Amino acid sequence: MEFVKLLKEKGRELIFFTNNASKCKEDYIKKLKRLGFEDTELMTSGDVTINYLLENHPRKSVYVLGTKALVESMISAGVNVVDNSDADIVVSSFDTELTYEKLRIACDALRNGAVYLSTHPDFNCPVDGGFIPDSGAIAALITASTGKTPKYLGKPYKETAEAICKLKGVKPEECVSIGDRLYTDIAMAKNAGMLSVLVLSGETKAEDVTKENKPNFVLNGVKDLLGIL
Repeated sequence: MEFVKLLKEKGRELIFFTNNASKCKEDYIKKLKRLGFEDTELMTSGDVTINYLLENHPRKSVYVLGTKALVESMISAGVNVVDNSDADIVVSSFDTELTYEKLRIACDALRNGAVYLSTHPDFNCPVDGGFIPDSGAIAALITASTGKTPKYLGKPYKETAEAICKLKGVKPEECVSIGDRLYTDIAMAKNAGMLSVLVLSGETKAEDVTKENKPNFVLNGVKDLLGIL
């Protein structure tokens, strides 16, 4: 909270990003507001996927293996969403409402020649008491059945950095990516040419940092950024 306040006082812009596309960004913004964060901007891997579809596959029919919230977000944005295996494109995501029928339709569409996209590659989503299978795990199941590997979006891929920079009207070298995951937050920054800051208050431990994945800064938590600012 102090960090966000200081950023605003210094005239810096901030955008929250999550690979979790199971909810719409409005839901996340409401959650941030409940936590005390006012006037926040947020983007999800679902938003990146929508942008990618509209820019690269306009008017193509899309079957979405995802939550109702993701499907509704895509329809609202103008994506041509269908509910059958005749789709030109299959998008799979972190689906907490997954059914076998959804898997069947997605796999049939891919066997029929559909293009395969996935909102993000995370294998596990942390929850109270452990983890549950995430988007990457669901995609692995589909790949095992069909032999089709998706083009992944979200972090750490360039499409995410491009979408953030386009939204804010900045260049990658003008941005700082702060996160607790080496393989998403930090990897995206390194891939895009952003300054990278790893905080050890999440899943990454100091011993996980290597010469190859080392970010520009390693801090214990976001609070340590107050002194740097």
